Amino acid sequence: MTSTADTSFDSQQYRQPVMERTTKELLDEFNHSDIPAMETVSPAEAREMMTDAQSSVPFNLPPADVLEKTITVEGHEIPLVIVRPSQAKDVLPGFMFFHGGGWVIGDFATHERFVRELVSQSGAVAVFVDYERSPEARYPVALNQVYAATQWVAAHGDQIGVDGNRLSVVGNSAGGNLAAAVALRCLLEEGPTIRQQVLFWPVTDVRFDTASYAQFHEGYFLTRAMMRWFWDHYTTDESERGSIWASPLRASLDQLQGLPPTLIQTAEFDVLRDEGEAYARKLGEAGVDVVCMRVNGLTHDFGNSNALCQVPAIQSAVRMAAQEIRRHLK
Repeated sequence: MTSTADTSFDSQQYRQPVMERTTKELLDEFNHSDIPAMETVSPAEAREMMTDAQSSVPFNLPPADVLEKTITVEGHEIPLVIVRPSQAKDVLPGFMFFHGGGWVIGDFATHERFVRELVSQSGAVAVFVDYERSPEARYPVALNQVYAATQWVAAHGDQIGVDGNRLSVVGNSAGGNLAAAVALRCLLEEGPTIRQQVLFWPVTDVRFDTASYAQFHEGYFLTRAMMRWFWDHYTTDESERGSIWASPLRASLDQLQGLPPTLIQTAEFDVLRDEGEAYARKLGEAGVDVVCMRVNGLTHDFGNSNALCQVPAIQSAVRMAAQEIRRHLK
């Protein structure tokens, strides 16, 4: 093997993002397909699009015991899906899981593999909250439901084999937004004690003008137009959009102080990257123990993508998150 340096090497070339190869293949195929832009179809059609995308590729489901339970809080029914480590009989720590999809699309089926991965690798029980989606139920319905479900599990977790005193909140994308808001409500409204929050590529602010929005606004799965569409279905009221419950990045340092240890993961090729990382910096300034991990080469929602679940970088990121959940719920 020669030790001679590559004289054609351009150091500037690798200061720009380089996409992971399997992700690039999938993205090229998507961008050259006749799949309509999500913001041009109805919410019902958008939901079918996500279901089709997640079910169109072969993948394995990690073993787990899955059961459904509906709770009633203040006269309102909230469906839950309980995902336990396979054949585990003891009361175990748990994490609330709030799914992504811009508050509009997504459900347990589109997130089941991802949730099972986290359960099998963390040893904790996932409580998946099947909240009502927008536009049928607009802000703050979903937030109120996931918060009520968290309160219920903290108080009555023994009914589903969960230790309500050892509880994390976890969510991806818009679900990360809900997880951040629930953690804030638990703190500011003296609700349940949350051991940890895990925010996967979260929505943290209703702005579309960050550097990552400018760089990746089109052609990288999640677009600026799609995010505007999601937000418009969630709420068009400016005071609601700017509240800390919808835009947690706007919480003051005093409001953030006292939040539990936090893990935030972001994707390099993602419009939401900068607002997720900004939230991590603000949490750190408020004295919160925070780990922020950007995964280079990947696009939005990488951990939940069934088509990409064999990518080594994605497997490592999911494993790291599960280990953090395990560590904080000891």
